Amino acid sequence: MSAAATTQERSRPSGPVETFRYDNHIVRAFAIATAIWGLVGTSAGLLAACQLFWPQLNLDTPFTTFGRIRPLHTNAVIFAFVGNGMFCGIYYSLQRLCKARMFSDALSWINFWGWQAIIVAAAITLPLGLTTSKEYAELEWPIDIAIAVIWVAFTINLLGTIIKRREKHMYVAIWFYIATAITVAMLHIINSLEIPASLFKSYSIYAGVQDALVQWWYGHNAVAFFLTTPYLGLMYYFLPKAANRPVFSYRLSIIHFWGLIFIYIWAGPHHLLYTALPEWAQSLGMVFSVMLVAPSWGGMLNGLLTLRGAWDKVRQEPMLKFMVVAVTAYGMATLEGPTLAIKSVNALSHYTDWTIAHVHTGALGWNGFLTFSLLYWLMPRLYNTKLWSVKLANYHFWLGLLGMMFYVVPMYTSGITQGLMWKQFTKDGFLQYPNFLETTIRLIPMYQLRAVGGLLYIAGIVLLMVNMYRTAKAGKFIGDQEDSAPALNQAATRETPKLGHRWLEGVPVTFTVLSAVAVVIGGLIEIVPMFLIKENVPTIASVKPYTPLECLGRDLYIREGCVGCHSQMVRPFRSETERYGEYSKAGEFVYDHPFLWGSKRTGPDLHREGGKYPDAWHFNHMENPRSTSPGSIMPNYPWLLSQKLDVSVVADRMQALRKVGVPYTDDDIKNAPRSIEAQSKKIVMNLAVGSITNAPADREIVALIAYLQRLGTDIKAMPTNAPATATAQARN
Repeated sequence: MSAAATTQERSRPSGPVETFRYDNHIVRAFAIATAIWGLVGTSAGLLAACQLFWPQLNLDTPFTTFGRIRPLHTNAVIFAFVGNGMFCGIYYSLQRLCKARMFSDALSWINFWGWQAIIVAAAITLPLGLTTSKEYAELEWPIDIAIAVIWVAFTINLLGTIIKRREKHMYVAIWFYIATAITVAMLHIINSLEIPASLFKSYSIYAGVQDALVQWWYGHNAVAFFLTTPYLGLMYYFLPKAANRPVFSYRLSIIHFWGLIFIYIWAGPHHLLYTALPEWAQSLGMVFSVMLVAPSWGGMLNGLLTLRGAWDKVRQEPMLKFMVVAVTAYGMATLEGPTLAIKSVNALSHYTDWTIAHVHTGALGWNGFLTFSLLYWLMPRLYNTKLWSVKLANYHFWLGLLGMMFYVVPMYTSGITQGLMWKQFTKDGFLQYPNFLETTIRLIPMYQLRAVGGLLYIAGIVLLMVNMYRTAKAGKFIGDQEDSAPALNQAATRETPKLGHRWLEGVPVTFTVLSAVAVVIGGLIEIVPMFLIKENVPTIASVKPYTPLECLGRDLYIREGCVGCHSQMVRPFRSETERYGEYSKAGEFVYDHPFLWGSKRTGPDLHREGGKYPDAWHFNHMENPRSTSPGSIMPNYPWLLSQKLDVSVVADRMQALRKVGVPYTDDDIKNAPRSIEAQSKKIVMNLAVGSITNAPADREIVALIAYLQRLGTDIKAMPTNAPATATAQARN
């Protein structure tokens, strides 16, 4: 008997038996959506992977470049594939753990159709370049509002079902579902606070360093509370069910839950090590990241040790094979994550493909394989039949496992190669690879192997879809599944409590409040000082707001997804200051809404790009990168040379930026068209000097050049013989 069943049998009160029906219709809908979006999301990822060694696949159109396909891929995999898989598993398991139908069928379907509408909206807007550029939060403000509304509907349905349950004690899976519901709402709302400038354009209310901290507080914990905690809940339900074994340790599950949700929320700053973020915040993120190993591995061991004595069944059941790999991948990723948060390791790994390998160990192994396991277990039970082909499921397992290996191993190799080449000096003290492109070209074979892995993984998903369809055809769908249980004795719940975790499992409101407190503490301690203590973001007198033309150029940079390949953060390493120039200061970003520090360098850092090349170089580089950088894998951007710059939006955008703190005056906004015209003429004159005499002043390329030439020019690097006091002032 499973741990869930065992716990419920002990806690089930006596009394008149009630008959009720579980809603399997909503479970089936989410299961089908999971498989479809899984194929779509991974196919978009394969296209993006191929574009990195075959630039022609960008197709020279605005809608299919890597910069626009990559966020489409990440959103489709995280929110469409994993999101639907999460809802599918929760709607199935919660009803049975609570011995109750979902609180509201209407809310269930609002959750389903609303979520699919959000995904479709993302699939339309992201290729159109309608994006905030913030990692895992790229969707613009109307869609952000829709996400909040649908998530509230899901949360009400979740908590309502728990309140009307027929089981007194909440099983461990429900604890993780509660933490997911409340924390994701908090993360999404706080990170998505923005001021609209138009229907699909907004600016984050946070700037620079503050925006970076809030974003990675959200970004890291989106991984924690959207990709991890709900899936741990599913592991705690479906693994014991499939193995027909009790969970290894009830006490360990308590430590796992409370330790994880309390510590995880602090770890976000480890994405910003060696940046302009204050040192205290970086250190706090690193320390708590290392501490995460303990609860994470406690959960992994609890899962794997649940299978003790059931390994024969693992060999026979494809569902359990997928589950074992999923839990193992969770353990690997949660050991590697804290390792990468150690500063000395992060100095090598950050901005490289090592991070990509780490992320995909979790995405392909933990989330992907656990989702496949879930679907293989559910489909025969929803249709009251056996799985159509165990052999086909085994083929899927090996294709998926090989695909994952062909993906992550080349990316680990690529990442370490990048980090070492970027830092390598000759015996004479010069950079051995001063040309960034030398590194990129060296990695192309690794990118090709990654694409092979992606193709194998997708082939496995196709086999899954065939197996799901044939299983459904072979059986008969049970839409409303009948069950019975005694009503929860409310009088018993009002008895004088015997305090302890067992009591806490019977009071869902108190449990929810305590869970909220556990996750709020870390967020408050990290974020509040960044807004209240002025010294955390020192200002620099020479840093001024962007001109109207530069503002429009920055928006084009965001639209084209340039932040997906280029960072804007020179770290205080000799290898970086030799290559790029003076390291970045916190005060340089006070007018950046949003921040654009980036998380991956497929191309070089751009924070000191201003003045490095003439305007004509940028013009030619955007038209055809290989004309200026032979061997480049960057897409062509010919439409920037032909599309007319929309100047009519500048007033609304400057007004929105003023609302978030950029000191534009009424005169600045009123005179913006004249400012744009004057600055554009100067750039056209510069282009003529570079033998480009046919460039109109009203094209988008002119605005983008204006922005690129502004980058990093607000401060001047101090001479090497400058007094120590002057150097210290520059650093502040």
